Amino acid sequence: MDIERCKVNGNVAEEITGERTSSSYASIDVDYALPIIRLTFDWYIAYSVRNESFTVIDEYEMYKGSAFAVYSKSRYLDFIEIGTIADDIHPGPFKHYGIHALNHIIDVVSTEPPSISVIQRDREPK
Repeated sequence: MDIERCKVNGNVAEEITGERTSSSYASIDVDYALPIIRLTFDWYIAYSVRNESFTVIDEYEMYKGSAFAVYSKSRYLDFIEIGTIADDIHPGPFKHYGIHALNHIIDVVSTEPPSISVIQRDREPK
């Protein structure tokens, strides 16, 4: 998966009220000055893509990280345990990786972490 990094443009509410909140920003746009990050999972047990607008913070889940997280406990791991034959013997120990992007939450369960590469941009799109 290719991940384009973004920048926050403007802060409408701060300019008007002097206060900054997470919903105050005018826009979040791709930063074409930054390279694209490519995550490659050579093999996976399962993956899921959710619209971030329909997700909730769940205190049941335990993870480290923010935009890229590794879960030690999650509803998705529970689903994999119940809904598949995957276990520590076959295919072997696995982890839940979460990519928390601007518009999507991507969950991947794999026995191996992704390889990470950087793709330099030639120029800004027209």
